[in-house]
Amino acid sequence: MRAVIWKEPHKVAVEEVEDVSMTEPTDAILRLTTAGICGSDLHMYEGRTPVQPGEVFGHENLGVIEEVGSGVRTVEAGDRVVLPFNVSCGFCFNCVRGYTNACLVTNPTSHGGGFGYSGLGPHRGGQAEFLRVPYADFNCLKLPGTPGDDLEDDFLLLADVFPTGWHATEQAHVEAGEPVAIFGAGPVGLMAALSARLKGASEIYVVDAVRSRLDKAREIEGTVPIDLGDGDPVEQIIEHRRPFSQQVWNLRPGSGDKMPGVMSGIDAVGYEAWNDEHVGEEQHPSQVLDHLVELVNPTGHISLIGVYFPEDPGGVSEEAKRGRFGFDLGACWKKGIGVEMGQAPVKAYNQQLRDLIVAGRCKPSFFVSHHLPLEGAPEAYEKFDQRADGYLKILLRPQQAA
Repeated sequence: MRAVIWKEPHKVAVEEVEDVSMTEPTDAILRLTTAGICGSDLHMYEGRTPVQPGEVFGHENLGVIEEVGSGVRTVEAGDRVVLPFNVSCGFCFNCVRGYTNACLVTNPTSHGGGFGYSGLGPHRGGQAEFLRVPYADFNCLKLPGTPGDDLEDDFLLLADVFPTGWHATEQAHVEAGEPVAIFGAGPVGLMAALSARLKGASEIYVVDAVRSRLDKAREIEGTVPIDLGDGDPVEQIIEHRRPFSQQVWNLRPGSGDKMPGVMSGIDAVGYEAWNDEHVGEEQHPSQVLDHLVELVNPTGHISLIGVYFPEDPGGVSEEAKRGRFGFDLGACWKKGIGVEMGQAPVKAYNQQLRDLIVAGRCKPSFFVSHHLPLEGAPEAYEKFDQRADGYLKILLRPQQAA
């Protein structure tokens, strides 16, 4: 079968690989109809996380069940399903408590399993024609409709970025009537903004330096795009807030000018943050965190949904290479800001978000920019890695002829 495999830093290829097969009675085989290229895939593409030549990429997977093992009970051949990027067992100590992002069974070397990703176990990715699905009863989310319909792209986003964006708003304690600032208008940042709108946030600020991404953020009702090129993003947001916050101060006794920022802040960038003074250059990996500590009001909350790895050979300093990042901890402590981080437990949200899509309450695929056959992956990775204008979310159609 054909699959997207890693060759060396900044190079992937589409090649024939060994066909997948079931190894356990609880397995299923999925025929992929759509697979996404994720910003997290770029960390491996660039060689900044350990990856071996020949590894199959792809943790955003949607398709039709081709075959099931004798132990599978709730899905069958012909079912249309989407998979969470987490590979989880459903019965270990962490899974039964809802932490499917930290499964203790599906990764022999650590907690947390995942499809096609460095350090998340021996599970092939789905940027391929077929995929083996472990613990299929638990990991498959059934979908209505037929492959290629007008919900195909929306359903694909249930594999990762929509639940991840929603999880960011959970970590940041986004509440109705409160303001939120999101740094990063990539797929996860946009999904966090959409999630904040669905939760009733009063003001939604989205910070980025790429014009096409900010234009997409503007399409989300109630969102104010903040361009890094226009100056300090914290100052911009506080100035935007001033007319609204002054009214609120009058209604919240004692607030005065002590709460000029936002109650919820989301870092959807991670360790590859650009330096404000040199936009486009990765010189200050904790830049976003510094901004959020300054911007978030006392008693507010911060979500670090952007990736921070414990090891990064491409880090800008010896500390960054070892996963150590400095930030204004003193100010964070003084403000009593809550900070949460880590991968999203997709299964905690994907069923409810599926039903929002089916009900027509949201259409998360508004930012999808490209649909390509597998053979288009090498060029797409190159353009996406360059943050080329217009390359925002790329979906591959594994069954489509080149």
